[in-house]
Amino acid sequence: MINQRLFERYNINTSKDLGIQKICSRPFDTVLIDKMGSCYACECTAWLPQSIGNLQIRTLDEILNTDMRKHLQESVSDGTYRYCNENQCPFIKAMNPERKKGNDIKHIRLAIDDSCNLRCPSCRTGMIFHKEGSAYKLGIKLADSINEWLYKYNNPIKVHIGSDGDPFASHVYRHFMERTPPRDNIKYSLLTNGLMFKEFHTRVPYVINNMEDLGVSIDGASAETYEKLRLGGKWDKIIEALECMADLKQKHNFYFGLHMVVQQDNWHEIESMLELGHKYNADRVYFNKIEDWNTNIDFESQTFTELEEFKKSIWRVSTDPIAWNNVTTLV
Repeated sequence: MINQRLFERYNINTSKDLGIQKICSRPFDTVLIDKMGSCYACECTAWLPQSIGNLQIRTLDEILNTDMRKHLQESVSDGTYRYCNENQCPFIKAMNPERKKGNDIKHIRLAIDDSCNLRCPSCRTGMIFHKEGSAYKLGIKLADSINEWLYKYNNPIKVHIGSDGDPFASHVYRHFMERTPPRDNIKYSLLTNGLMFKEFHTRVPYVINNMEDLGVSIDGASAETYEKLRLGGKWDKIIEALECMADLKQKHNFYFGLHMVVQQDNWHEIESMLELGHKYNADRVYFNKIEDWNTNIDFESQTFTELEEFKKSIWRVSTDPIAWNNVTTLV
């Protein structure tokens, strides 16, 4: 049953008809699993918030065959996109849901643990770290269930880790990666703050050897800005990690990206961040505008006081080939 209150919370009008002709394949080829075991037919719960089942109650195979998943798929096939959040989803905003329709799962996105070794103000209000207790035990249970499913899955699939917690700081994610099936059909995409990468990447060689994408979140291009915004982080340690990642990229040829959450305290380092990307052989530098995740950030202070200079920085980096091609949407 559709949870209408959930859609109201996200201001989604479920009677709308967007009349989109192209079919977004996310409801067909993607499943996201959160820390409570709830599964979603999209890569972001804010874009399509209706759960299609729970891994604590059903197997993943059963969830992928639920009537709810089929119902959500129909809402995309008919062009209405009535359950999608057109105000949040960047693909609907661009009117370009670009993937082709299919029904084999190609992406599994893990959000089963929010443990992190940092407490960045743009992300959370304090330190979150699970290595015992009910949240940890459930995370381990979910990790084992997903690995069990992956052992039987024969089609090409990419496992995405790091949208909520850090893959190397999290005991749950390390447990998962240390036990992941040694199957050639499974590839990996990791997003990390990088601080524990050098120490722990050697413990998960199969993941590293089959990694297609590695992203590193760095909100400052200088020690002062980085350590102000990445609370708990050390500049010298992240530089060591970048050097390690650049060396690994030469060996494994994965796609390497730097991520910067642009805000009042770091916009002046946008161009320096791009230089950092070139120095460490990044394929892309992503600039994402700060969003309200109900943290302690004062969003009234995030209106850039030197707007014209900010715009000039954006336009200067927009011509660089490794700058994210949507960087101009920041202004």
